[in-house]
Amino acid sequence: MRQPASVFRRALFIIPFLLHFTHAMAQNLPGKRDSLHSDILNEERVIQVLLPENYKPGSEEKYDVLYILDGDSNMKSISAIQQFAQAESYMPPIILVAVFNTNRDRDLLPTHVGPKPSGGAGKFLSFFKNELIPYVNKTYPTNGNNILFGHSFGGVFSTYALLNEPQLFNSYLAVDPSFWWDSGYMNKLAADKLSASVPRGKALFIAGRAGEGLKEMAITGMDAILQSKAPQDLKWKIVAYADETHGSVRLKSVYDGLRFFYDGYSNKPIEFHPMNGVVLKDKPYKIYYFGSSQSVRYTTDGSEPAESSTKMGAENDLINDTKIFAKSVGRNDRYNKVSIGEFKVGKTLAASAMPKSAKPGGLHYSYYEGEWDALPDFEKLKALQSGITNKDFDVNRLPRQTNFACLIEGYIEIQKAGYYIFALDSDDGSKLYLGENLLISYDGLHGDGSPKTYLIPLEKGFYPIRMEYFQKAGGAHLKLQYVVPGEEKPRPISIPFELQYSRH
Repeated sequence: MRQPASVFRRALFIIPFLLHFTHAMAQNLPGKRDSLHSDILNEERVIQVLLPENYKPGSEEKYDVLYILDGDSNMKSISAIQQFAQAESYMPPIILVAVFNTNRDRDLLPTHVGPKPSGGAGKFLSFFKNELIPYVNKTYPTNGNNILFGHSFGGVFSTYALLNEPQLFNSYLAVDPSFWWDSGYMNKLAADKLSASVPRGKALFIAGRAGEGLKEMAITGMDAILQSKAPQDLKWKIVAYADETHGSVRLKSVYDGLRFFYDGYSNKPIEFHPMNGVVLKDKPYKIYYFGSSQSVRYTTDGSEPAESSTKMGAENDLINDTKIFAKSVGRNDRYNKVSIGEFKVGKTLAASAMPKSAKPGGLHYSYYEGEWDALPDFEKLKALQSGITNKDFDVNRLPRQTNFACLIEGYIEIQKAGYYIFALDSDDGSKLYLGENLLISYDGLHGDGSPKTYLIPLEKGFYPIRMEYFQKAGGAHLKLQYVVPGEEKPRPISIPFELQYSRH
């Protein structure tokens, strides 16, 4: 197709402005300025590198890399969009590499047309492959997972890279790409190479302007080619945004593109409750999941879930022996989370009679001081303080807030038979026993906020209970709750004080 006259008129108007704007933006970009000499291009190339905010030099943490074409004008806005998406837990922290221009048309366009110094995309791609990416991998903490962003002519280059060197990047983002270039050269190239050139696991996100914008940029033609020739393993999407300009369309496109590439990502583990337990033969039980079920699948035979496996719902009905294997099935397996729980058929835990001299109102606690990285052997320690865990008890009111431990013992009364879920949360380590049975082990140094849970069938009566807890540093926290059977809307509650007994 002909290159639209309106495009050239617009370009003539904005080029002087962009040259001034780009120079000003390049002076105040986030990150670190770096450069390397390119033998392929026979020139010095400048890049701006922004590492994750919490990166610690010398750590073993490795990151994805987002390469940004026209980096001198795009780095600031894209870094803000990426940080917002990361803050909302839609993507991990990544490295941003802004690639500055020297001769934009020459580098980004695949063919030579008229007086423009175009047609150098092949050499520029070779520069990425043989010089820039190896340099970034050698110099910065990368993990080999790369994303390429390009806008306008940069979108042409991004798509050109996918078709010619698809192994270089895992994901390709082309925003309002100028597929009209050279009478639709890119669409012809895609029609010839698309089905054979793209290996498994690649993703392509193309964005443009709704209505005439899509036609003007020849994106509609690329859409038809992708519909008919895209390999089944290529994850691709074309989105058209209304009421946007050629420049403003970048904002939504970058955000949606990153969301598309990191679909299913979460920085939190998959938590279902209860996590483990004892169940009765042929007596059904439920596990509860409070996260987004869109990308979480599970199996009950211990096999690894796939996208075709059962979706994890808010309530999931199980029966008898079950090894539940839950996994997020997002686009990038590197970031998919896994959680495994196991439920074994057993017997109802036998209750005891009312203990003599037991008094309701709380359990008995003993307080110790020392430095530990795991729970100590309490039999070898001497208590410095003791009391009752009544309504006034709080681990934050103990004599010390670091390097201490507590042993909490007594009885709890169960007034209704059935399945009980116990939930234990702590900072740092803790354990929960019912009788001689260790239900939950949450030992070691860790924060709170991810309670461990256990399902167990109980009968009416009294049960000896024991909690072990220690705190090394940071905020002290210890919370025990349970879910009683038969509730219409099950929820964890603290064990009422009148059902807690001490013998001391």
